[in-house]
Amino acid sequence: MTSLDWDCPYPSNRSPIFAANVVASSQPLAVEAGISALRQGGNAVDAAIATAITLTVVEPNNNGIGSDAFALIHDGKQLHGLNASGRSPVGMTPDRFAGLDKMPVWGWDAVTVPGAVSAWVSMSERFGKLPFADLFSNAIRYANNGYQVGPKSGVFWKHAVNRYQKFDSFLNTFTVNGHAPEIGELVRLPDHARTLEKIAATKGEAFYKGELADAIAADAAAHNAALTLEDLENHACDWVDPICLSGFDAELHEIPPNGQGLMALISLGILEQCHGKDLALDSADSVHLQIEAQRIAYADAERHLADIAHMRTSIDALLDETYLKERAHSINLRTANPHPTALGTAPDTVYLTTADASGMMVSMIQSNFRGFGSGIVVPDTGISLQNRGSGFVLEDGHPNQVGPGKRPYHTIIPGFITRSNQPFMGFGVMGGHMQAQGHLQMMLRVAHFKQTPQAASDAPRWYVFEDGRVALEDGFDPDVARNLQARGHNIVVGSPEYLFGGAQLIVKMEDGYCAGSDHRKEGLASGY
Repeated sequence: MTSLDWDCPYPSNRSPIFAANVVASSQPLAVEAGISALRQGGNAVDAAIATAITLTVVEPNNNGIGSDAFALIHDGKQLHGLNASGRSPVGMTPDRFAGLDKMPVWGWDAVTVPGAVSAWVSMSERFGKLPFADLFSNAIRYANNGYQVGPKSGVFWKHAVNRYQKFDSFLNTFTVNGHAPEIGELVRLPDHARTLEKIAATKGEAFYKGELADAIAADAAAHNAALTLEDLENHACDWVDPICLSGFDAELHEIPPNGQGLMALISLGILEQCHGKDLALDSADSVHLQIEAQRIAYADAERHLADIAHMRTSIDALLDETYLKERAHSINLRTANPHPTALGTAPDTVYLTTADASGMMVSMIQSNFRGFGSGIVVPDTGISLQNRGSGFVLEDGHPNQVGPGKRPYHTIIPGFITRSNQPFMGFGVMGGHMQAQGHLQMMLRVAHFKQTPQAASDAPRWYVFEDGRVALEDGFDPDVARNLQARGHNIVVGSPEYLFGGAQLIVKMEDGYCAGSDHRKEGLASGY
């Protein structure tokens, strides 16, 4: 192989792109699949599905055929939400985990029913223009003929091989003689190609009720897992009404729980109550208030967030203006309150957003949770199964306690902003708890401070750890860090790039769109 230094030592200064039809995501080959769907006469939904399917092949370290997915779709008149996260198997009862301190992270006991395939099918049936099978062509070609591994994916792929050494089917599928592919090396995934062909030909039926479902259930039974064929057959994704909160002269929309979009709305509502509109961008006061609002949102999410059917505190109560004012008044401008939380997280996800000339916009996210997921790869299928079951807790009586037929707490969230109820921006910031925190930061930068999507993406970010520490990305004024430290924030320096996630954003303009893609990923915003 060509020997090159794959580091990028200089700051990015990407330009925003302008076009009538746009796709932005974390992997250029997947973006091109979306653009291809648009050029064939498809709409933004077709482009989103084609991009999502291709991402399972060209960025398998962050998502897969066995992922979950969520989407927000503006059809030009109305915003629609899709929750395509799977539920736990009927056999996943609290007794199954008796004697454990926390949910397993790896193996079959972390696996819930995968929902991504149902998202592709449901979105296509409701909004798509192109034949469903046509959306698979790029992904199947790359899986069969190969693609070169990118510089970000290559690094994480190497770490993953060390993590999944005990999973033979993973090693057989995703390694070359037991080793991760090198950056720039050609990778073929023929098992993926065959599986995607079956999904395309049956409009997803093979995955939940046919040949692929049988293979998943057989492997589960061979390992005494809870998941059964009936669990797969009974899966259904749900069209839902997005939840919304106004702030800074715009409206932020999120998918209702089980995702953490509610956390972003709580932090936005608190910040709206206490953030002086004249505070300077990236000033110590502004960053302090954002962080403190996020801490409170963390605490509320830890106590209440779960499958919406099992929550005991309503969304309306948590977003009530009086309640948010009370929470805002608990913030001291001069003193930090770094209380820890115990929410689980992982930074491994793919996010995409699309828009077309008709005015349709899509915000979509897809994830295996932790890298390649649970480590379970169904033999000879390329299906890496997510480990979303590890998002449950074992605390007796908690709304997010593990149980049969429940959706676990999810970190992945697509975002959408409207202005005066008109579409303004489809966006997301993949990466564990960076997502809710990133939604707040992108909302503030673009809607309030009027930064371009690319500038908002390029800007340095802050990140609140579960233990209360705060990471400030390189690029903040050193005086801001010292000021925050003096207020009691435990500031962490030198945090890895992946901690701050990867943003993709598309803003609707009077004529066409303006888009940006994060330099922290291999991503691309492209259009025509």
